Amino acid sequence: MQKAKLSFWQIWNMSFGFLGIQFGFALQNANTSRIFETLGAEVESIPILWIAAPVTGLIVQPIVGYFSDKTWTRLGRRRPYFLIGAILSSIALCVMPNSPTLWVAAGTLWIMDASINISMEPFRAFVGDNLPESQRTKGFAMQSFFIGTGAVVGSMMPYIFTNYFGISNVAPEGVIPDSVKWSFYVGAVVFFLSVLWTVISSKEYSPEQLAQFEENKAQFHPVITPEENIRRIKRLMRIGLAFFAVGGVSTLILFLVDLEKELFVLSIGLWITGLLFILASLIRKAKGRTGFVIMMTDLIYMPNTMKQLAWVQFFSWFALFSMWIYTTQAVTSHTYGVSDTTSKIYNDAADWVTVLFGVYNGVAALVAFLIPVVAKRITRKVTHFLSLTLGGFGLISIFFIMDPIFLVFSMIGIGVAWSSILSIPYAMLAGALPANKMGYYMGVFNFFIVIPQMIAATILGFLVAKFFNGMPIYALILGGVAMIIAGLLTLRVSDGATIELKEETV
Repeated sequence: MQKAKLSFWQIWNMSFGFLGIQFGFALQNANTSRIFETLGAEVESIPILWIAAPVTGLIVQPIVGYFSDKTWTRLGRRRPYFLIGAILSSIALCVMPNSPTLWVAAGTLWIMDASINISMEPFRAFVGDNLPESQRTKGFAMQSFFIGTGAVVGSMMPYIFTNYFGISNVAPEGVIPDSVKWSFYVGAVVFFLSVLWTVISSKEYSPEQLAQFEENKAQFHPVITPEENIRRIKRLMRIGLAFFAVGGVSTLILFLVDLEKELFVLSIGLWITGLLFILASLIRKAKGRTGFVIMMTDLIYMPNTMKQLAWVQFFSWFALFSMWIYTTQAVTSHTYGVSDTTSKIYNDAADWVTVLFGVYNGVAALVAFLIPVVAKRITRKVTHFLSLTLGGFGLISIFFIMDPIFLVFSMIGIGVAWSSILSIPYAMLAGALPANKMGYYMGVFNFFIVIPQMIAATILGFLVAKFFNGMPIYALILGGVAMIIAGLLTLRVSDGATIELKEETV
């Protein structure tokens, strides 16, 4: 039995929720640094305040994916998570611009990003669940279209409110401008209603139906012998001890040489990762394959395609995070030559950055439906390589362009890359994943998005302060180089539709 092909409007409806998700995500990306700086954050400390986003994604997405694989309710498998995340995200969007202090804003970012992740993660698996292999690139491209469209409007909302509705973009020191506040309120409404539309208008296959499809039935079912089980217990322990040792030694070195405290996030993260693998080994030996053990074991037995894409995602998202963190500061200081957050010039420049973010997201929306056509002619990985290369040069070009208007051209390249990042890696990955682990592995795939973000959040501030002479524009150049490297790594990815893994492998 094969999955039925869906119509254009069915794919439209199942992807429509991403319009609201990205509307909220764009407001977060374009305005969080501005809110932090307005509330008193120093420019070199802004990256570590952003650590909430990758950490919550690292924790929330695989857990939500794992449980959504095993959920079945009257609303279906993935849709309950869409709705819960939308409700929580809408509340957080209303709270964020009213934060009275920096620590409240940082805490709200944790809540907001966790909530967005609850909605976002199952949407990726939703495409893999409902569409046959021949339509998956189109399905992820449709998501890219809504991501781009939502982000265009979301990114530009402060500019629109100021320039078309006369709402002030200037406020006293320590107060968020009204244009930003109203943007977040609108974002909360759009987020909830668009996700609700997908929940109401879409259907899902039941677990029994999914099990009948040929692409899921024709999988190799290996048997875990007692000897293999022992090997896996030992492998979990070896990996755990290695991470634990590296994390412990690096934490001690950082303490002894008295480097920036932000770097401890990485070393302690390694230590905790090692501890989790050790714990999984001990539990597997004592109790067998629990849910926690399955999740940890599957991390080291990922499909080969996923391992190859991991490096592509790592460098791509390091570049994107450097852009989200530092574009406002780079443009205001390098292009406009201003750093006073209470000045009209600074806030006009910050508003222009939201327009630029709208441009790259608009380009992403327009290119979304072109990418499947190009990918069909020159392969998905060559298309992704070319797109990422354009994005890398776009980021680097910001250094050389001193007229703010012409920064639009930088955003075109970034927009092409962004559209490709949101579709092609997921389309390549979906064909290598079993249906009963689609949600979990899509969540694990998020590791290779959030880990580079965590690294960016912990080292970029250090690099800007110590090596870039306090000039954030160089963080964007570093991001551009990383994106070009990601493009080159795409050429080594094995892009096929052969599912490589089944639950029995754990």
